[in-house]
Amino acid sequence: MRVQVAIIGAGPSGLILGQLLHKAGIEAIILEAHTPDYVLGRIRAGVLEQVAVDLLDEAGVGARMHAEGLAHNGIELLIGGTRHRIDLHGLTGGKQVMVYGQTELTRDLMDARKAAGLATVYEAKEVAVADFDTDHPRVSYLKDGLRHEVQCDVIAGCDGFHGVCRASVPKTAITNFERVYPFGWLGLLSDTPPVAEELIYATHERGFALCSMRSRTRSRYYLQCALTEKVEEWSDDRFWDELRRRLDPQAAADLVTGKSLEKSIAPLRSFVAEPMRFGRLFLAGDAAHIVPPTGAKGLNLAASDVRYLARAFIEFFGGSTAGIDHYSARCLRRIWKAERFSWWMTNLLHRFPDTNPFEQRALEAELDYVIASHAGRTTLAENYVGLPFED
Repeated sequence: MRVQVAIIGAGPSGLILGQLLHKAGIEAIILEAHTPDYVLGRIRAGVLEQVAVDLLDEAGVGARMHAEGLAHNGIELLIGGTRHRIDLHGLTGGKQVMVYGQTELTRDLMDARKAAGLATVYEAKEVAVADFDTDHPRVSYLKDGLRHEVQCDVIAGCDGFHGVCRASVPKTAITNFERVYPFGWLGLLSDTPPVAEELIYATHERGFALCSMRSRTRSRYYLQCALTEKVEEWSDDRFWDELRRRLDPQAAADLVTGKSLEKSIAPLRSFVAEPMRFGRLFLAGDAAHIVPPTGAKGLNLAASDVRYLARAFIEFFGGSTAGIDHYSARCLRRIWKAERFSWWMTNLLHRFPDTNPFEQRALEAELDYVIASHAGRTTLAENYVGLPFED
């Protein structure tokens, strides 16, 4: 089989890229190691920057998002038992974010790809990429006991942190930067109305908490926890009781509890791989970078990578290599700004086990500056809604 683009991974980044290339008349196949149900079952991000919203519209899959998503003009910081609103809309000249679950976004993309009759191979096992340092890269995979090969012009590695694409690059050709955090997030999903109209980011002596949502009837809550914690040890009642302790009295009183639909513990890390291009192999999304979820940047960074990559591939098949030549540098400039913001918010709002009294007071002073200063609030708001592109 021969196509112009082989996309490895059917998460949001791979599916958005496939949809954008389809609209440009470029033939692509997507290979995914797991089943469609597994892909849809991953509970991930829910806050979209304007760049992600615009990209879904460009891909022609934004209708349900606009109909069912929740546009948010602000967030709240809960500090010392008091909530402080950050006016995203007012501080950024009218920008906002959209709350729309990654599961729903992925479903929209999968439905659009199926309706268009585009090639997606699920449960593609033992995927291998080869000859990406030549003009004739190849991808092979095992399906139903048979080995298949795809010849292509370029390969898009959208296969996540543990995927084959980055792992196939010679170690001498890539540099990894990483920060592993000494705690995780215990998350709970429930069919209950959100505790507030906007997201609440809470810093507390017992640890960070986040009150988020997926819709007006489905909520997502998180608690900072030790990495030694076991999710089996957290009953629903224990989770709700601990969340109340970290909220202000009004939020604790308003909290509607219910049976969990999903509960899990996720470790936090910051990670960047440089560069993101290796001949005809291009990394995008979690294959190239991971951010702690505090700043809501993971899915949004993947969307910005795909925006650059789709345009680069369209230029390439139109006869210009300028886009692919500058792809890595353009992405990394934006990635490092998002990494810095996510790292900053994580340090500002969480309790670290090795923080000394001086550092804690300094962090409290910085929080006070952020909420009391117009410049501080603006810095947070500009980064949260997403910085402009520097094309």
